[in-house]
Amino acid sequence: MYPETLGFGAFLSPMHPLGEDPTLQFQRDLELIELLDRLDYREFWIGEHHSMGWNTIGSPELMVAAAAERTRRITLATGVMTLPYHHPFMVASRAVHLDHLTRGRFVLGVGAGGIPTDARMIGREMSELRAMFGEALEAVVALINGEERVTKKTSWFTLKDAKLQLSPYRPSGLEIAAASVASGNSMRLAGRYGISTVSFGAPRPGHPRPDMRAQWAYAEEAAAEHGTTVDRRNWRITLPVYVAETREQALADVREGYDRWAYGYWGDIRGLDVSVPGVKRAHALEAAVEAGSAIVGSIDDVVAGIERLREEVGGFGTLLVYAQDWADWEKTKRSYDLLARYVAPRFTGSTRRLQESVRWYQDNRDLFPQLIP
Repeated sequence: MYPETLGFGAFLSPMHPLGEDPTLQFQRDLELIELLDRLDYREFWIGEHHSMGWNTIGSPELMVAAAAERTRRITLATGVMTLPYHHPFMVASRAVHLDHLTRGRFVLGVGAGGIPTDARMIGREMSELRAMFGEALEAVVALINGEERVTKKTSWFTLKDAKLQLSPYRPSGLEIAAASVASGNSMRLAGRYGISTVSFGAPRPGHPRPDMRAQWAYAEEAAAEHGTTVDRRNWRITLPVYVAETREQALADVREGYDRWAYGYWGDIRGLDVSVPGVKRAHALEAAVEAGSAIVGSIDDVVAGIERLREEVGGFGTLLVYAQDWADWEKTKRSYDLLARYVAPRFTGSTRRLQESVRWYQDNRDLFPQLIP
């Protein structure tokens, strides 16, 4: 089913350049969530990382709890909680607690983890994370939305007759979403358990974007195999998006920040090759936009970019703006404002009846005598 409308949200990994006071940075992140709540964004996702300097949020659950007290409508999600780093019972217990604290405005986003220094510090091998994620996810789904007691023993956790005291806030249960970067593993697990999905549409610089249509096919195939269902309306895709009055202004606003992110973080800190064959560094941003790895431009440019993405993947439910410090704070807020006011209505249908009212009058002017001035 191709969703008729598209929701909008934001995904805060976070990716903050070095230099800013972290205490004030956390407050700015919370201010952004408050802003998006006022602008009627649907969701806000908060990541978990423990190293690499740019990724400063180690406990997304705490940020969700703080944001819940400052907001009224927006859904808050962990984006994502790294399951191999936590005992599944504690993940499930904290998730259901947050579900109640937010009165049902919580989504448990989970993933396997991807930063090698995080894994090393707690004695995890990167080669183990994918299997550990699958083991933990099975337990978490059963604990949160199941009724039976769970007994399970693996090489790294044990559950004995485990059952949460609390049920999810809503009778329908708590939404769980598996995050996918490039491989089909998480999408297959989502299909197996019939849970939601969130896909990272922005690869690291210099790499092509994952085949998103193929990723969804993995989820559908696994769902069919295990007798569950998946729905494109519960599929989120994250992508950097920036809107300004003109394309030229948008590119100028984010160029320095994009360069700092691509060559400073991924190149200098992570030590990865971020070059694009045949593309000079001065034109790397334009190349990323052309490749669909970011959507940057005027209102019409961004609308066209989102429409291209929808067509490319076959439809999805929510576009999560991958929150980047590519522009300064005031311009960043302006971009979110323009997106909510002028881009989103083209996909949410919020102005449909207004436009219909105008068209009806234009088509039926002969019913109304012209007033003489």
